[in-house]
Amino acid sequence: MVLAVTSMDALLDDESVDSVIDTESMIIAGCKKALSVDDKDNLRERFDEILHPLGVHVRLLLTARDNSIALYFGCLMLSAVMSLRDQWNSGQLKDIVQLLFTFLSGSTQTVRVKRLSWPLTDYERCLSVFRCMQGNNVLHRSSVVKFLLCIIIISIFVLGACTFT
Repeated sequence: MVLAVTSMDALLDDESVDSVIDTESMIIAGCKKALSVDDKDNLRERFDEILHPLGVHVRLLLTARDNSIALYFGCLMLSAVMSLRDQWNSGQLKDIVQLLFTFLSGSTQTVRVKRLSWPLTDYERCLSVFRCMQGNNVLHRSSVVKFLLCIIIISIFVLGACTFT
């Protein structure tokens, strides 16, 4: 199974929120809760619904904050990486991220993203992960299950062991 992980930085528009730091903290906490295996409310359901346009072969693995919010996406197929880049280029991904951030922050007004950056070098690295596997980018059902288990393990390990500041 191949999993390419890409990262993007989302800089919040400080005019759309009262406090960028507080809003980032609420987004991180909301994401951590949505990704937790203990989520018993509709948070995870809505979280997945918002991210649905990214496709079934792309998953948000975790977020972290470092003067912006870092988003880490796991892609299972070459076409998933390329589709994610197309959505980034068209601005659709920024719209999805804004909707997700607004939901996770609990804000009644749209939390705008001033800039969603994804370095070309990172995109090319993801492409090379799959291109070196020429012909092996079709996954079987068992590989998808393994991927989902991998996400759960990463979430438990990373989100449980790290403190976001």
